[in-house]
Amino acid sequence: MLFAVMYGFSNLPDLVGVAAILAGVALFVVFYAWETKVESPVLDIRLLTSNRAFALSNLAALINYGATFAVGFLLSLYLQVVRGLDPGAAGLVLITQPVVQALFATPTGRLSDRVEPRYVASAGMGLTAVGLALLTLLTATTPMVYIVASLVLLGFGFALFSSPNTNAVMTSVDRSLYGLASGMLATMRTTGMMFSLGVATVTFALFIGTTQIGPEVQEPFMTSLRVAFTIFAVLCTLGIFASLARGRVRE
Repeated sequence: MLFAVMYGFSNLPDLVGVAAILAGVALFVVFYAWETKVESPVLDIRLLTSNRAFALSNLAALINYGATFAVGFLLSLYLQVVRGLDPGAAGLVLITQPVVQALFATPTGRLSDRVEPRYVASAGMGLTAVGLALLTLLTATTPMVYIVASLVLLGFGFALFSSPNTNAVMTSVDRSLYGLASGMLATMRTTGMMFSLGVATVTFALFIGTTQIGPEVQEPFMTSLRVAFTIFAVLCTLGIFASLARGRVRE
């Protein structure tokens, strides 16, 4: 199911891509019907329908990873193709985000033990949306300080979101379901990553086509970059509401 959908995304707007996505949707219907009938399902659909905090926390994770994973990929191309940096220099700029995330992930996780996780995670989602919105304004001459500042904001926003959201997922279920909860969260993470790269691929296909990305297609590349970041910013903004709607995960 997931392979068909992502393969379809990578082949849009060709008819093969559309057919693959439709096949993925059909397989999802089959999967849903099967998992709701068997005695010991691989994925307990009933947990998603009966546990609002669990379902929306996983949805928030899907949205967050779907809106952020392709950022490094897109900025790496931007820094090398548009700004002329070598791969090493581009990597030094991009490392800003994971470093900031690593520094603040543990403190924000501890904060969510004292403060309701949905508030901390939603604040992180909001900061991430702001960081993505800033990246929609990129031009060929955007100051490097602006780019680094946007990455710092993204890193801090993701740190605020990730640990508290994981806390919310694990706290919303009984101990006996920790394995299922962890597996579900990992699935949302991986699916979000694939979706994020799928969006990037589709925007390249629409604005650049099959031409190899290089200085000669800088203008359509910048257009596809801004469109992708706009989609991610809107997606992350919607994710704020999903994060807040989960309700309280602890009494």
